[in-house]
Amino acid sequence: MIVLGIETSCDDTSAAVYDGKQLLSNVISTQLIHRKFGGVVPELASRAHIQMILPVIRQALQQAEITEKDIEGIAVTYGPGLAGSLLVGLSVAKGMALSLNVPIVGVNHLEGHIWGNQLADSELTPPFIVLVVSGGHTQIVYAEAWGAYRILGSTRDDAAGEAFDKVGKLLNIGYPGGPIIEKMAREGQADAIRFPRAFMEEDNYEFSFSGLKTAVLNHVQAIGPEQTQLNLANICASFQQAVIDVLVEKTVSAALKMGISTLCLAGGVSANKTLQNRFREKCDPLQIHVIAPPPSLCTDNGGMIACAGYAKLTSGQYSDLSLSPHPSLSLV
Repeated sequence: MIVLGIETSCDDTSAAVYDGKQLLSNVISTQLIHRKFGGVVPELASRAHIQMILPVIRQALQQAEITEKDIEGIAVTYGPGLAGSLLVGLSVAKGMALSLNVPIVGVNHLEGHIWGNQLADSELTPPFIVLVVSGGHTQIVYAEAWGAYRILGSTRDDAAGEAFDKVGKLLNIGYPGGPIIEKMAREGQADAIRFPRAFMEEDNYEFSFSGLKTAVLNHVQAIGPEQTQLNLANICASFQQAVIDVLVEKTVSAALKMGISTLCLAGGVSANKTLQNRFREKCDPLQIHVIAPPPSLCTDNGGMIACAGYAKLTSGQYSDLSLSPHPSLSLV
């Protein structure tokens, strides 16, 4: 089955084609307009999706060297995400499904991220542990089987990606904060400043990054603007290390507790190379296999939606045309 995947949950407009064996295309259009606001503006995101969705789909079909008539199924993100953004993708997907007379299936955005690991490693089979870490979510998930998930721990306040963005805004270094902080951290010393790590007691898989963000704010206020600029690299490196320490320790601990030998990373923050390297350093001696998708499959993308949708459609799971956005949809 040739499946078209459509992803418009936030500020990336993406479409991809998957045939069950390989990803034939995966086109992503990132909205740059939000950078001057230091965060995603929902109304602007919706308008940009409306402008880009059809050109992105056309490009995905062209790269896959197919036409609309070759599409045999459509997978589309229906939550979680921004309501207006989700609605754009859903409206186009339903319109295409109706006109082409092909089945449609709604895909949970978070489950899509998990399926991205299957695209990175076709031999991946449950059970495994996956860290879903992005701008909106930070969760340790036990995947007992495809579609059967248990959340072992999640953030009580800010997601890790959200903390990166807020600290980036606090330091006035640009948006999105994650990639910029990662780049600046390479020039700094990760042990220069001892920022706090929350909930590090044994068997606690919950996260909290609000206190860490406040600690960075307090440090910046204490040293003043001039010293902040002089020490940006050290601040970024120390902040990033605090986030990574918590993510790695808790996720690996959960894998050991559950007796799991495969650990997957998912979500935009998992593209952080320092995070990936730290996971491998920690897991290699423990004989835990780490899977980290390439950057194009870490951020929001249609490929992961097409892959997850293919599995659902080929197993007889369909949605009807009443499918509507679920902005607060949870994984379980």
